[in-house]
Amino acid sequence: MSRWTFLTNHCHVFFLICSDPDLRIRDMAKSVQITERAVQSIIHDLVEDGYLVISKDGRRNHYAPQLHQHLRHPLEAGITIRQLIDALQVSRE
Repeated sequence: MSRWTFLTNHCHVFFLICSDPDLRIRDMAKSVQITERAVQSIIHDLVEDGYLVISKDGRRNHYAPQLHQHLRHPLEAGITIRQLIDALQVSRE
């Protein structure tokens, strides 16, 4: 059985953050089945490109997804993160 998926690890991490903005990196890594280092790299990418803002809440990080941002690929450039999330949630019903 092939192990590829339609959504990237970046998308998986971002969706987890949208569902729980206070989720720990350790828990994200376990859910996505990647290393904590890989999650840190993904979060860095998302912050660097304006898709995520991080603030501190004591010793914990709080993540603020920027849902107004558009997808990166030219084929999807007219679609916002919010529209993608909404579309995927509708398809689960």
